[in-house]
Amino acid sequence: MDAAHARYARAFAPGHITGIFAPASDSKDPRGRGSRGAGIVLELGVTANASFRLGPSRRVRVHSDGAEPVSISTEVARRLTPSTRGTLTVRLHHALPIGQGFGTSAAGATATALAVGSLVDRPPSETVPIAHLADLFGGGGLGGVAAILGGGLELRVRPGIPPFGRVVHRPFNATLFVGVVGGPIPSPRVLSDHRVLDRIAAAAAELDELYHHPSPDEFFAASERFTDSVGLAPPALRRVLASLRRRGAWAAQAMFGQSFFAMPRTPTNRPAIVEWLERSGLRAVELRPARRGAHRLTP
Repeated sequence: MDAAHARYARAFAPGHITGIFAPASDSKDPRGRGSRGAGIVLELGVTANASFRLGPSRRVRVHSDGAEPVSISTEVARRLTPSTRGTLTVRLHHALPIGQGFGTSAAGATATALAVGSLVDRPPSETVPIAHLADLFGGGGLGGVAAILGGGLELRVRPGIPPFGRVVHRPFNATLFVGVVGGPIPSPRVLSDHRVLDRIAAAAAELDELYHHPSPDEFFAASERFTDSVGLAPPALRRVLASLRRRGAWAAQAMFGQSFFAMPRTPTNRPAIVEWLERSGLRAVELRPARRGAHRLTP
C-alpha cells in the first residue's frame, strides 16, 4: 500500500428485534453460547465505513454518530487491526436507536467485523465469530450476531454462531411498526438479574412449538405471551401495547428496550392503528423486514 493512500471498506448489518428467547450458556466453547429464540431482522441497521492509513504507530479509532459509547464495536476493531503500523478508523452510522432492543450492538459489531475484515483480507467465517464473542462478553446481547446473518423471520434453534449454532430464516413480507416509548434499558443489568432470567426461562417454554409452526402470526402470538409473562415492560409501554392490541394489532416489547413492535392482525385493522400512532405522538416508524443478512458493501 502506498503510504500516501488509505484503504477503504464498507459493510452493513441489519438491526433485529427479539420477541421470545431463552439464554443458553452451557457450551464449553463460547462460540456455542447465546440464546435460543425467535425474532425479525430489520431493513435498517448499522453501516460501518473503515479505512487504514500507514503511519508511525498503531492506532484504532472508532467513531459513532450516536452519543452512546460503542465499546463492543471498538473491541472488534482492535482484535482485527492490521499488524502493520498505521491508523485504523471505523465510522459507524446507526439508523436505529441504540439501547432500545433493536440489536444495534450486534449490528455494529458485525458491520465492523465485515468492513475491517475486508481491509485485512480475512473472510467473514473468521471475523463474524469475533463480533459474536465481543457482543456476548461485552454485555450487548445473547445471539444477535447469529440472528442477523440472514433476513426475515429468524429462529435460533441451537445457540451460538454457525456452525456451532443453527439459525433458520423464513420469509417475512409484511411491514411492521416499531416505536420507542422511553429511555434505554441496559442489557447487562437485565441479563445479570437471576430473577428475571428465571422468568425468561419459564416464559420461553413454548419455543419448540414455535419452531414447528414458524409463521408470522404464531411468532407474534408467542411474543405477546412472552412480553406479558416476563413483565419487563414499564407501565407506559404496557399502556401502549394495550392500546395497540385494542385496535387490532399484534403488539409486544422489543427485548430489552422501552420499545415495541406491532403488526395488524388483519389488513382492515391497519387504518385504526396508523391513526392512533399518529395521534399518540410516539416515535414510531413502519419498516420492512430485511431480505438479506449482514454483508459487505462496495467502498
